[in-house]
Amino acid sequence: MSDSTSRISDKKRAREDLVSERFGARLKRLRAERKWSLETLADASGVSRSMLSQIERDQANPTLAVTLRIARAFSMTIGELVEDPDATSSLSVIRAGDRAYHFRSDKDCTIRTLSPLHLEKDVEFYEVQLRPGGELRSAAHFEGTREFLTVEKGRVRVESGGDSDVLERGDSASYRADVPHAVVNAGKTAAVLFLVNIYR
Repeated sequence: MSDSTSRISDKKRAREDLVSERFGARLKRLRAERKWSLETLADASGVSRSMLSQIERDQANPTLAVTLRIARAFSMTIGELVEDPDATSSLSVIRAGDRAYHFRSDKDCTIRTLSPLHLEKDVEFYEVQLRPGGELRSAAHFEGTREFLTVEKGRVRVESGGDSDVLERGDSASYRADVPHAVVNAGKTAAVLFLVNIYR
């Protein structure tokens, strides 16, 4: 490894450590503001008390899924919950191979967030891959939430409330996400789509 590569890696590790430290402190502060015990937050988020304690003491780095559960417990987006010390930079890059941004990955569906975790807006941007027969079903989000979807590859069926429609490559749709909704692979090949959540 070259000296320059080593310096970049050291800088990245230092930045990640600082993000972790700030997140632990922020989590503790949010609990104090609400007068919540660790048990209260554990019950609200579905994250174990021991994991929450480790995060607050900077002994564990939460996955994106755990961070999302904590954010929802506080009625926040991930962007509102996470503080990034490098947020003042004019350029933020998410590398294709960065596993930290993989929100979900199983035999039917892969979801990768394309939004910086420090984004201070009520907008979340995702790339979704659905294998044949795969589907992404969601309970109702916060009132007023809408989703915008564009199909990059394949054929999908979008369901929102009692309405549904089939989209092909290049088609886009917007729909209510404050009711039960779903995206289902309606074709025989893998589907790739881009999804934007807007919380109001």
